[in-house]
Amino acid sequence: MAILVDQAIWPWRGRRWAHLVSDESYDELHEFAGALGIDRRHFQGDHYDVPSDWRARAIAAGADPVDARELVRRLRAAGLRKRR
Repeated sequence: MAILVDQAIWPWRGRRWAHLVSDESYDELHEFAGALGIDRRHFQGDHYDVPSDWRARAIAAGADPVDARELVRRLRAAGLRKRR
């Protein structure tokens, strides 16, 4: 089980953003995000949005870089994907 981060390809407010998720539990995700300095209020239901420079920090801290399809596949398999 792991913390996953996809590519920072989604543009918003002049930056590129990625998704940070856990395929284990939301508790694991919140703990990892907190250690990176990401405030819990930025949680988006099943993920945190992180800008490209924070993506690099997440990988350095142990997050597994994956593509977006793999991230969603593993989130669904873990039963942690929220429907819109």
